[in-house]
Amino acid sequence: MTRNLHLVAVLLVCLAPAARAEPMILCGDDTVFVVDTAQDTIEKVWTWKAKQCEQLPAVMRGTFATTDDCKPVDGGCRILVSSSSGGCALVERPSGKVIWYARAPNAHSPELLPRGRIAVASSVHANGNRLILFDLARSDKPIWDAPLVSAHGVVWDEGRQLLWALGLNDLWSYQLQDWDSDQPSLAVNGKHPLPDADGHDLQPVPGGHDLVVTTGRHVYLFDRDASEFRLHPELGQKARVKSVSIHPVTGRTAFVQASDKAWWTDSLSLLSPTGTIQLSGERLYKARWLSSAGSR
Repeated sequence: MTRNLHLVAVLLVCLAPAARAEPMILCGDDTVFVVDTAQDTIEKVWTWKAKQCEQLPAVMRGTFATTDDCKPVDGGCRILVSSSSGGCALVERPSGKVIWYARAPNAHSPELLPRGRIAVASSVHANGNRLILFDLARSDKPIWDAPLVSAHGVVWDEGRQLLWALGLNDLWSYQLQDWDSDQPSLAVNGKHPLPDADGHDLQPVPGGHDLVVTTGRHVYLFDRDASEFRLHPELGQKARVKSVSIHPVTGRTAFVQASDKAWWTDSLSLLSPTGTIQLSGERLYKARWLSSAGSR
């Protein structure tokens, strides 16, 4: 009973933001943090740093030096974190407790799948260039993998029951296979060549059939029904866009565009309405809206 009350309390805390709050979770260096973009003064209202996390084995704490994704799960009550330093974790919010962790070379994006499985895009590395499956019940124990050159993004498509995965030159879709067994795998469903190379971020457009796909030089929308790419109407010609996130309620778009001299930036850009949030001293790589509404 005490545990149930604790879970209810956690849900209430992470699902009940203040009025007008527009929280966003960001990452890039060794700290994952939340800010409220609706406030005039932007301050960190929640932070997580692996080096300060007692639930992580000591050998894991150094594998989050450069975080490269921070995906809200369960309306933001949990956060999936990955790092190019080789670490992945599922973190409870607001407690910061680690529920699951794993190592994946140059991990660039994790995604929660049915039955408590997690897919991780393991990018360019001598032991990477793979799509790796894990189970939440067993930390740091991969259960399946397959080649995927420069794996960068993964998105679960509940309606179509497909996993979408973004690589160097192609967008792939996979079907779940033997999912009720203890040896699940993924089977290729489709392959869609990118209009140009260097696939980077992959995110769904809430309530629609498009996926946002960023490459080294452009931002595209991919129609999952028609299997067609088209330039994003506002971001299409922007290069080096590291992440795009569309708010599932307001429709406001947030994106991170790296400078021409580094993989990061210290500013967050917004559309509808247009705006910029300056976060001096930060190295931003990914930004995701933190909303209790779904986005698939």
